[in-house]
Amino acid sequence: MTIYALDTNILSYLLKNDERVCSSLRGELVAGNTCIIPPVAYYEIRRGLLYVNAVAKLGYFDELCLDFPVGVMNRPAWDETAALYAKLRRNGQIREDADLFIAAFCLVGGYTLVTNNIRHFAMIDGLSYTNWQ
Repeated sequence: MTIYALDTNILSYLLKNDERVCSSLRGELVAGNTCIIPPVAYYEIRRGLLYVNAVAKLGYFDELCLDFPVGVMNRPAWDETAALYAKLRRNGQIREDADLFIAAFCLVGGYTLVTNNIRHFAMIDGLSYTNWQ
């Protein structure tokens, strides 16, 4: 069984009922796989929906979070985030903290990241990722 971690952009596609992403999700669930929501992605989606007062989408997002749990950043994930930051910065590859948090969350948990921003994550050794878009 594969556990997919849904990046912020994939969650946005789900909230917009994007057919490609929704179809991929359905196929993975039928195949016996499941999903988890990285805590930073949860925060990014929730803050955006609250900011624009998107009440209906906020309700849909809350339902999605009942189906797919929101993960927790534990100490190993924080440590991995710091190590990723140091390694990438030494190589001149600066990345947004949110991307590093999500990548470290996936690495420590053994999750496959689902993202439409492959270039944000391609330089991270050992990270398994796919694009449903």
